[in-house]
Parts: sequence; structure tokens; C-alpha cells
Amino acid sequence: MRITTLSVNNAQTQGPRRREIISRQSPQHLENATGLMLQALRLRPASVSRGTLVLGAGACTEVPLAALVHNSDEVVLADLDGISLEQARAELSSPAMRRTVRLVTDDLSGGISASLDRLLARLPWAALRKQGSRALFDAAASCLEACPVSDPPEFAGLAPGGFGLVISSLVLSQLFSYPLLDVLDRVQRVAPEGINEQEHHRGYQEAAQAFRMRVIVAHLHLLRSLLDTGGLVVLLCDQRGFVFDAPNPQVASEHRRTIPLIPRAFFDLVAQNFTLVERREWEWLTDMPAEGRYGRGYDVIGYVLR
Repeated sequence: MRITTLSVNNAQTQGPRRREIISRQSPQHLENATGLMLQALRLRPASVSRGTLVLGAGACTEVPLAALVHNSDEVVLADLDGISLEQARAELSSPAMRRTVRLVTDDLSGGISASLDRLLARLPWAALRKQGSRALFDAAASCLEACPVSDPPEFAGLAPGGFGLVISSLVLSQLFSYPLLDVLDRVQRVAPEGINEQEHHRGYQEAAQAFRMRVIVAHLHLLRSLLDTGGLVVLLCDQRGFVFDAPNPQVASEHRRTIPLIPRAFFDLVAQNFTLVERREWEWLTDMPAEGRYGRGYDVIGYVLR
């Protein structure tokens, strides 16, 4: 399962060294991400809980953890990657600040990858391969449709209504992308010659889109369930990924290939669940192009919501 490699990936893409790289090649990403969180702290009513929760915190690469600690009675960092959470807390300058931070290590999807893996493991893959790629993706679609998605997921240590500020930090697209990649990984191992057929299989594409929607809805409901009445949400999400080969991708769009990550209905779902306080959009360049390798980046949307 892709989710089991999260700690290894985070070791390469998060933490203070990565923060320094981002500040050089994509400073607008840090400015906007931290700016929205600091704005939410300023706008949080005095009457609500002073507890702050960061979902998908990782090593807090984009999270102004010290500021959250100074303005909260408790800060809870939640992520599947416990090593990165420990790293984030250890960066704080004093023992008193570190004592304010509580860590929750859990799969923020509610175990979707494991549930889907069990369904995929039951399929007669060898027999399906003999029937062709259509049979393979028919079966994969049925697994996506049958996969349970807790709405909302529940986690020990995260009390409903317990937080005046809830931050979802660039985790939403991972919640559905990792399981969907698991499906394609399974097909790739069994029938590599048929992997490209997924784009032409309407039933699979519809099942994958419906799966994305269920996961998104469950996450938005999770944010609502954890929020104290009158509290605020900061939601950061990758809208699109892109690859590029131009030295300056911001002025050379013809050198860019874009990959959609979230359905268009996402924006309506946000409006149905929350009242908009602030919205920003920006580009995040994660890797610059090099010889024989494309650069990579994301179009990010960030909200402060009530």
C-alpha cells in the first residue's frame, strides 16, 4: 500500500531543510500557507476553544507551529507519520512549548487503504487477466464502489467540537490518491499491458470519481465535527499538479502539462459546509527541472472557513 511509504517520503520532502528550499524556490507557498493560519488565529473568537488541531501536520514544514503554540492552550498534531510529528515538536525552542503539543498518530482517512487492499486481495487476478483489461477494471471499479468510507472518521484523542481552530494541511488529495494508486499498482503487477486502458474504461473512471467525492465529503464532515461552535477552519488543498521543463514555468505555460487532482464539485461542497472568510490561490514549485528530469509543482487553494 502506498500509505506505508509515507514516512520514507516525508523524510525527503518535509522538515527544516525542505522549508529552506521552498523559501528559496517557491516563497509564495510558505507565505500563503502560514499567512492563512496566522489570519485564522487573529480571527478566532475569544469565546471558542483555544485548542488547535492540525490534520496532516507531518513535520510542520508549512505550519507556523510556534505561533500556534503561543496562541493556544493545546496544539494537537495528527498524522500517520509519527516520526515527522516528533521532529516537528522537537523543533520548538523550549520544553514548556513542547509540553503544549500533543501528537496523534493515525490514518486520517479512517483506514481506507487497508479496507480497499482487503477487497482487492480477494479478486481472482489471474483469471481476470485472461479475460482482458475490461474485466480487470470492471473488478477494480466494483472494489472502489464497495470500499467503506467512514463519514466522518473517528479518532481516539480527537474530541468532537473540541477545537476552536482546525487546520487541514495539504492532506485531502492524499486521502483518495493513495488508495487509487494502490488499485493501479495492483493492475500494473498483474497485467502491465492493460494499465493504460483505465483511461478508456468509463465504469472505472466513474467509480474512481465517486470514490474521490465520498472521501472529500467525509473529510469536510470531519472538519465540521471537530470544530467548536463559532470556530474556524483552515483548509489547504492541491487543486492540480503540473510538470514543466522551462526554467521559468510562471511565464512559459506552453511548457507545462497539468494533472487535475480534485473534482470540480469540491468547490461546491466547501460552500455547502462552510461560510467563506478568506480564499487564496497560488503555485507551489516542489522540484525544479534538471537534465533528464521535469520540474514539478502544484496549484494550491487555501481557505479560512467558518
